[in-house]
Amino acid sequence: MILTLSISTLRPMLVARGSSKLDLLDVPAFVKETLGLNGLHLTTERLSGFTRSKLEQLRDRADKAACACLVLQEPSPQSLADARNDVGDRAINRVQRVIEAAHVLGCNAAVISISGKNDDDHFERAVDRIREAVETAERLEINLLIAPTEGLTEDAERVTDMIKKIGRFRVMTYPDFETASKALDPIAHLRRLTPYAGAVVASTVGFKEMTDDEDAELAGGATHVGFNLDEMVQTVLNIGYDGPLAVDYRGDGDVTMGAMLSREALEAAIEAAAN
Repeated sequence: MILTLSISTLRPMLVARGSSKLDLLDVPAFVKETLGLNGLHLTTERLSGFTRSKLEQLRDRADKAACACLVLQEPSPQSLADARNDVGDRAINRVQRVIEAAHVLGCNAAVISISGKNDDDHFERAVDRIREAVETAERLEINLLIAPTEGLTEDAERVTDMIKKIGRFRVMTYPDFETASKALDPIAHLRRLTPYAGAVVASTVGFKEMTDDEDAELAGGATHVGFNLDEMVQTVLNIGYDGPLAVDYRGDGDVTMGAMLSREALEAAIEAAAN
């Protein structure tokens, strides 16, 4: 299992003004050399204004750094379930463009979420439109991952029912630890989604410093707060998941330190689960 990084972790560094700003083209080397992680999950908002040539340049820089671009996510929920045909068509077009950009970057997956109410009409429209959009993914050999979000795909079982009805090999899920932690039964949520996962987001929300008399084996002398990170890791490993885990630190403070603590905590959790 490899540990990767979601670029969302680095948002404060990427938007900073002045000499401290981290250029997107330098991110792969930073992720590999400074954070010790081995792949990158990108978001489309970071690629605004990028030409095909610039996407190829980013791919080449990532390959050179041995930190490949693995996933491209569209963070804005797409109106694939909308009753209006023109709105639905625009959503299909957007999804196809994200898939094409993922292909240029050398990713193996594109990630979307779906807006809309959780009812049968919205469900059926989303199924039909994803079937159309995924034809592009199949042609380019890219997986299309569905990230649960409020509304139509809030319930994990609803997501897996959608995937089964779409009936295409390349349509998968994109579970997220923090999202799971907000479900009525977080572990059941992960257990439902992980068998269909193309990648998993090992999101973290904060760490509490520990005193010397507490468990010294916990990551970096700190323990994760907000939800049980070890239990989340144990769950996905018990299911048999062996794909990438994407570090996504969402807490306060120094994001570099947050990413490093996240990596160490995940490494410890993986080792504990194996014993």
